[in-house]
Amino acid sequence: MTTAVRPDAALWRLGGVLIMGAVLSILDATIVTVGIDAIADDLGSPLTTVQWVASAYLLAASAAIPLSGWLTDRFGGRAVWLTAVAIFTAGTLLCGFAWSAPSLVAFRVLHGLGGGLMQPVGQAVFAQAAGPALGRMIGVITLPATVAPVLGPMLGGALVADLGWRWMFFGIVPLGVATFLFARRLLPAPPPSGVHDPLDVRGIALLSPGLAALVYGLAEGVVVVWVAGAVLLLTYGVHAARVPSPVLDLGLFRTRGFAVASASTFLLGASLYSSMLLLPLYYQQVEQASALRAGLLLAPQALGSAAVMLASGPLLARFGPRRMLLAGIALSLVGTIAFTQLGSAPGGVLLSLSLLVRGAGLGAATAPGMTTLYGSLERSRIPRAASAFNVVNRIGGALGTALLAAILHSELTATAAPAAAFGTTFAWALALSALTFIPALFFPSRSTR
Repeated sequence: MTTAVRPDAALWRLGGVLIMGAVLSILDATIVTVGIDAIADDLGSPLTTVQWVASAYLLAASAAIPLSGWLTDRFGGRAVWLTAVAIFTAGTLLCGFAWSAPSLVAFRVLHGLGGGLMQPVGQAVFAQAAGPALGRMIGVITLPATVAPVLGPMLGGALVADLGWRWMFFGIVPLGVATFLFARRLLPAPPPSGVHDPLDVRGIALLSPGLAALVYGLAEGVVVVWVAGAVLLLTYGVHAARVPSPVLDLGLFRTRGFAVASASTFLLGASLYSSMLLLPLYYQQVEQASALRAGLLLAPQALGSAAVMLASGPLLARFGPRRMLLAGIALSLVGTIAFTQLGSAPGGVLLSLSLLVRGAGLGAATAPGMTTLYGSLERSRIPRAASAFNVVNRIGGALGTALLAAILHSELTATAAPAAAFGTTFAWALALSALTFIPALFFPSRSTR
């Protein structure tokens, strides 16, 4: 693989800027969950309408992801990422000034378009710049994906309680502006990719709404919507096989490293990461914790992830992707066992220790997939790979979340003991998570970069 090796200092600066962007997009996807009631009261709008504040971001981000690879190839990662940050920050500011629920939903769509582009484009920019150094530094770059979802509800709860819901948006604007200014200075201007494929308009018309419909339909339990989304995605698969330059290149899956990493991220998203939904719900619905306290109770998981991710470079070099991924899955399963016993009221100390172990496992399971995926491809294919990888991750997470939400609903209906219902749902999550061992066995024993 031909890449320009950048000095570590420059890579750390680049990584720091991209981390800021990742934190922005993930924070804003999670922060509003605790402010929905306050928004509905202040804007005098029914809760059913205001719920679209969260859904609009999810839909727009899902629709934007498939376009990220083509945009990066055509205009360069630096230009696309800066534009995404600018759109995101403008949307954030406008959300704070929203005068009605429909205006807020519209601004959240703008918000989501920028946020949906930032993650895959940022991954592609860093993977192309890092070259052989990717394995050493990937843990730091992927850290926000685990820590930010815990910080989002905590920060949102504190801002809503002290300053009002508008400050969930106003409070993020300075970070968005700072990210844009640092990125203008530090993001490299890459050489032309040499890829000038025409935009696959028909593919976009199938893929973007299909992914958005599938994710939304599964999240909201609307069967007609997710089935329509699945049909659009299958139709896109037929279309992509017949055109020379599809917007999302399914030929990537013929590369072994990409295929096993994609299968792994799909199953991890469907099991280990989707089960993270259950944790704040348990603490808030059963333990009656506030959003701020629930976030603090989840802190051990974030700490465990952070500790392992920061050390993931040396760990990958010493043990290789396969052993590190297998160990991460095993630790995550061990850390989940106590939550299958919630009906027996395990102590808070045991649950906190379990979350620490679970977080360490999640941290160890993240880096091998990223390095295997990007290390198996030529530099020119990385932007399209980042787009496809994020699509697969989004579908896996949506499927797993929908399945666990349906199981939890069924268990809560069938039993008068909510804690036991959560315990049974975690048992299903544990069984589903065991499937992630299968693709992990096919990972390379040593890093390919």
